[in-house]
Amino acid sequence: MGDNAASVRLLALDVDGVLTDGRIYYTNQGDEIKAFNIKDGLGIKLLQDSGVKGAIIAGRTSDIVARRASELGIEDIIQGREDKRDALVELCRRHDLALEDCAYMGDDLPDLGAVRACGLGMTVSDGAEQLRAAADWVSTLPGGGGAVREACEYILQARGELAALLSAYE
Repeated sequence: MGDNAASVRLLALDVDGVLTDGRIYYTNQGDEIKAFNIKDGLGIKLLQDSGVKGAIIAGRTSDIVARRASELGIEDIIQGREDKRDALVELCRRHDLALEDCAYMGDDLPDLGAVRACGLGMTVSDGAEQLRAAADWVSTLPGGGGAVREACEYILQARGELAALLSAYE
């Protein structure tokens, strides 16, 4: 494990607690509701525009996650998996990448193996203590609060691409 931000070619993200604040809402009809931060979405799009693939590895299965991934152009979605490290290895095989070429961002114990195994292990500021201790990088923001955007910009900065991508918005 080490901070290989400049060489990241794939960023895999957990959902609950990373792309969301970790809360699960249900309506009286039993429908699930999730809230995603729009800033995280732009960060993911900027990262993908630079050639870094985005991926989702979720412990739970949700149509909402598939919809959000589709909106963001994320094609690699693995849901219903608690073995996040094994899922990350599958993604690496699929794209002919080494674990060192990947970043993974999680927030709780099921993410620990993936955070330790990849080239750039990341977590959110409100992640479990064990993840914060194991991660190469910890956001200043909580899950669902822009932490993914911060992570994307960190990778883009390390790759020397952030300023050029942001200049398109000036």
